[in-house]
Amino acid sequence: MRTKIELITLAKQMPKAELHLHIEGTLEPELLFKIASRNQITLKYPSIDALKTAYKFNNLQDFLDIYYQGMSVLLTENDFYDLTIAYLAKVHAQNVVHVEIFFDPQGHLERGVTFEIQINGIKKALDEAHIKWGMTSNLIMSFLRHLSEESAFETLELATPFLDKIDGVGLDSSEMNHPPKKFAEVFKACRKLGLKITAHAGEEGPPEYIWQALDILQVNRIDHGNRALEDTQLTAEIQKQRLTLTVCPLSNLKLCVVDSMEGHPIQKMLQLNLNATVNSDDPAYFGGYINENYQALIESSDLTEAELYQLAKNAFEGAWITTSEKTCHLVELDKMFQKSPPYLYT
Repeated sequence: MRTKIELITLAKQMPKAELHLHIEGTLEPELLFKIASRNQITLKYPSIDALKTAYKFNNLQDFLDIYYQGMSVLLTENDFYDLTIAYLAKVHAQNVVHVEIFFDPQGHLERGVTFEIQINGIKKALDEAHIKWGMTSNLIMSFLRHLSEESAFETLELATPFLDKIDGVGLDSSEMNHPPKKFAEVFKACRKLGLKITAHAGEEGPPEYIWQALDILQVNRIDHGNRALEDTQLTAEIQKQRLTLTVCPLSNLKLCVVDSMEGHPIQKMLQLNLNATVNSDDPAYFGGYINENYQALIESSDLTEAELYQLAKNAFEGAWITTSEKTCHLVELDKMFQKSPPYLYT
């Protein structure tokens, strides 16, 4: 049986897919100040250290308030490129081989930043990462649930010329009082366009929001999904549909979705045969990228090697990639877990 240190090393070295990552949430304070200076934007924080101090949240809304302030520095295609390539370089070093990232066009459109500027900058970085490192990616356009469905439809119209660059649509932002059913028609339109569907549900919102994501939005995947465990019928339905849950441990802790990492429900999800995965959500704000999330789980629980393998496998199986691509990644994952400790940890 491997020690915790050995499991952490294995988690760092194994190939990984990340399925729940908001690109705007990777804006580290240093890069934020650099882009603000380039764009001649005066920030309310006098220094990088002052901004880091402000990264303290008691709930999702407190986080979103500072998150949207950070987004305000992103104005040009080069800004979106720099943001994205910085994240990709970081996770390439953490042995991430496939990413599926969210971007929030409405948060930029309302500041006068065109859809074209946003998507071209992000896509340029994704294409470069594929050329340089062989990293594959999917891009998910998210609708902001605190805005209207009419605004979502307007965004979908703006996105239409760029649908060849978009693989799916999501639903994020403030969950409470903004149920998935509010966006029933726009997601119906997205399904007709052949786009994959996912939605944040059951992070702060009740199990009913997850039911709505399943029954009304007809999601292919569920982001977070923690509160599904409160409803045995719901967990059975998620298991029946083999839906992937994109769980974000450090995010859950930082936003007080869980009281402690020791009490995180991800092991229970695995025990219920749910396809739980590990992701970083908004790592610049929550104190850790994907490896740090795995490490926090291992250090605070009795996570086994078999469970670690299952979490990594679930991510590849839940990714929106071809069967052959999944097979290739799983072969490499299997090789990693079959290596003997003396070989692995030298």
